[in-house]
Amino acid sequence: MNFLMKRYSTILLAPVLMMSVSCSKLLDIPETDMIQGQDALKTVSNCEQAVIGAYGALGVEMPILLNATFSDEVKKSEFYNAATTHEWQYSSVDVGIRDNFTAMRPNYRIIDRANRVLAAVPEADSLKPADNTALRNRVKGEALFLRAFAHLEVFRYYCDKYSAEGLAMPYKEIASLDGEARIKMAPYFDKLIRDVTEAKNLLPASFAGDGINRATKAAATALQARILLYKNDWAGAEAAATEYITQKPLSPIAEFGDLWKDKNTNEVVFQLVRTTAIRLGSLWRNTSASAANIGTVTWMPTDKLWNTFDPVNDVRFAAYLKDEPLLSTKGRPSKIVAKYAGTDYGTANENVNNAKVFRTGEMYLIRAEARAEQNRFTGANSAESDLNALRAARIRNYVNVTLASKQAAIDAIMLERFKELAFEGHRFWDLKRKGLPVERLAAEAPSTAAVTLPAGNYRFLLPIPNVEIQANKLMEQNPGYAN
Repeated sequence: MNFLMKRYSTILLAPVLMMSVSCSKLLDIPETDMIQGQDALKTVSNCEQAVIGAYGALGVEMPILLNATFSDEVKKSEFYNAATTHEWQYSSVDVGIRDNFTAMRPNYRIIDRANRVLAAVPEADSLKPADNTALRNRVKGEALFLRAFAHLEVFRYYCDKYSAEGLAMPYKEIASLDGEARIKMAPYFDKLIRDVTEAKNLLPASFAGDGINRATKAAATALQARILLYKNDWAGAEAAATEYITQKPLSPIAEFGDLWKDKNTNEVVFQLVRTTAIRLGSLWRNTSASAANIGTVTWMPTDKLWNTFDPVNDVRFAAYLKDEPLLSTKGRPSKIVAKYAGTDYGTANENVNNAKVFRTGEMYLIRAEARAEQNRFTGANSAESDLNALRAARIRNYVNVTLASKQAAIDAIMLERFKELAFEGHRFWDLKRKGLPVERLAAEAPSTAAVTLPAGNYRFLLPIPNVEIQANKLMEQNPGYAN
């Protein structure tokens, strides 16, 4: 970890001071927008600015692309240069892994910033007569939330499905340049749960002016539910998901499509605002020169996913997918991912869409799975009732189903997660944590070797980057990969 921490030990504060000076004097002037170490965090306000900087490092683009291309959500289209990742042929030195799916750097950067705030905020403003307790607690809560969020992301990339004795990652609790060894999953999840629980107690119910762009109690509840899902703590996951659902109900069916056009924030308690600097929709299709010249389609939805939807009655179909006649008339692949499409082809905000980090649809599926795993698969307050409620909010003229067994419930939930959470960064990791294979249609696989990734295959765990192994002598590589 020392390799990473050396890069990210500086705290950047906003706003940047702008100065006009002659070139001859430039080298003699110290940087005034960069303050080293804890000198940057002497006030609670400074700590808040550092937390905002940590938010700026959050991203969902990498996990969204990974889960789509490593699983059965997308297939190659007009441009294909991801053979090693899409076909599960990556190694610890593979350029595709290094350039596209390096979770160590961004997440431990967030963790480092959070840890610096957590070290400084108790004594910040200590010389002032008035102690802004509310702001201090809020900033601490945000830092704990971010630390837990980033540690869960690292776990999802590099660790196997949960077992108490399984190998997790280092859990960084202080800002340090020293390398740390990986720890077992039981203590790792104890730390995750501790951090998110404390964050939840400190965070406000809402942020005036910031809405859902910063962590609140509801966001911490959602993170808690996701953590407990990965830990297989079914009673805890059910309780947290229920708490979320009580606060944030499912979107009215007529408004669901507008959620993906940023016309409402139904179901969402935490989002990452996106502008033209980061275009979520460009994961699947390049921006267009004009309506008549649609950008190159890099990834298209699989028929396996496409055919799971009722295209007439399921409002998710039109919100997520599109068969574009402007492409088919030119002989180009016409089935495209419409989720995150932004405004019209060739317009300024094409492919621009805010990233929905936590929303109610996921919470219903977490609760349904938790209830099924507790053998409550049918009747009131069961997996069946949750699935029926979610589908009724997505499918016109929906008729309730009855689930006959626990396994039938689990199968139905996995299918519903495939549909509801498509292109949101869950599918590959869902298959891993449930011990299931990736199974593509033979006609959609780029090679015969890329049809199936068997359940439990070591490639469900990404390799620890070789540079990290070299820099941190305590770091242990994942099975199956050479250093």
